[in-house]
Amino acid sequence: MAHGTVLVVDDEEGVRESVRAVLEETYEVLAAPSGADALDLLRGHDVDLVMLDHRMPGENGIDVIPRLIATDPSIVVVVATAVRDVRMAVEAMRRGAYDYVTKPFDVDEMLLVVRRGLEKRALEREVVSLRSALAEAPPVAANGLAGMVGRHREMLRIYELIGQVAATPATVLITGESGTGKELIARAVHSQSDRRAAPFVAVNVAAIPDTLLESELFGHERGAFTGAHARKLGRFELAHGGTVFLDEIGSLRLDLQAKLLRVLQEREIERLGGSRPVPVDVRIIAATNVNLRQAVRERAFREDLFYRLNVVPIHAPALRERREDIPRLARHFVRKIARESHRDVRDISTGAVDALARYGWPGNVRELENVIHRAVVLARGPVIQLQDVPLDVAMPETSRLEEAAATPLREACDHFERQYVMRILERVHWNVSRAARLLGVHRNTILAKLASWGVRRPGSQRGEMTVC
Repeated sequence: MAHGTVLVVDDEEGVRESVRAVLEETYEVLAAPSGADALDLLRGHDVDLVMLDHRMPGENGIDVIPRLIATDPSIVVVVATAVRDVRMAVEAMRRGAYDYVTKPFDVDEMLLVVRRGLEKRALEREVVSLRSALAEAPPVAANGLAGMVGRHREMLRIYELIGQVAATPATVLITGESGTGKELIARAVHSQSDRRAAPFVAVNVAAIPDTLLESELFGHERGAFTGAHARKLGRFELAHGGTVFLDEIGSLRLDLQAKLLRVLQEREIERLGGSRPVPVDVRIIAATNVNLRQAVRERAFREDLFYRLNVVPIHAPALRERREDIPRLARHFVRKIARESHRDVRDISTGAVDALARYGWPGNVRELENVIHRAVVLARGPVIQLQDVPLDVAMPETSRLEEAAATPLREACDHFERQYVMRILERVHWNVSRAARLLGVHRNTILAKLASWGVRRPGSQRGEMTVC
């Protein structure tokens, strides 16, 4: 099996055939008699390394180097020369050559230079793909569930599904509202699969302009459109061997849906402006916050593609559907954000947790993280207090006049009383007798209200409150 493609450019046929004989057991070898022929050949073939003769009739080999690199910036050029000339070597490097070898060739030296050049190209491609993959990647957890927090039964079911599907090549479709952590689920599937050493490339389909999306996904050839000065690899090629995560797949254009279907069926892509298929080995995980079945009925999404994607469906529940996870998530974000922000904030108070647990969270986990981020930055002590929680979260019923008008008076009064009592208790560090004096009520009144609200005072275990 070939481990790369080498193009030998030399005006002497005997030299070309000699190099082919040395390399063809390990690599695919192409040949061209001149720089112009080499450039023509590059338009229809993927070449990893060019072994370029220094002196040829017509255009000098060194003058061809920039034009070769213009077709593919990651291509590796090795110059072959009959004379050890330091000035020539320096000029070749200045124009973009990786190394040079001298004629007559030493077979071991040639094989070493080619191997190192191909390793360089592979590493550079990996760096390009990992930059996008790691830019937003959470820290890797030992269990492969990085950033995933929760013990709700739906979350436990998701953890089980991840373990079952990760070891298979099955395509996964993750559904759920915006902000529920669909990308975290996709990363967990990847990190527990046998592809975990290869790139995870995330693409937000809705965030890329339509005019650029095809090129971003499938790449383009030089000259494919105005401004395409060099070949560019798309996300599928950069993820070769790994996983492509297509977020907001429901917004993909119908013509690109057809091309994605071909990727799933044939395991190959075609670059924009290209004339031949390029094989790719990737696992596809898609995510959406829209109802794809309804989109199929409305002919906005291809039915055949939907069934190709929906092999293993995983639904990410909204945060309001797993409220018991809110205290655990809040403390997780406090620790994470405090560490990243270099703030000495270590915990979140019972009153603040209680307010968070009662809020509706239309933005789900992403909104909760943003609220905790603000609270960590503005907290005046090592523990986030109820007063550090934004008013529209702590008291959503009364934060806007129009919303308050739609809330029954008794319910609004009860909510205000709850928040007020909790703030006083926090101020006196949960000394109920002192709080009762400040509020002008008997301490038993406060205890009765806490019981009716399902809240107990901080216990001996880590000084936390339990929200029932």
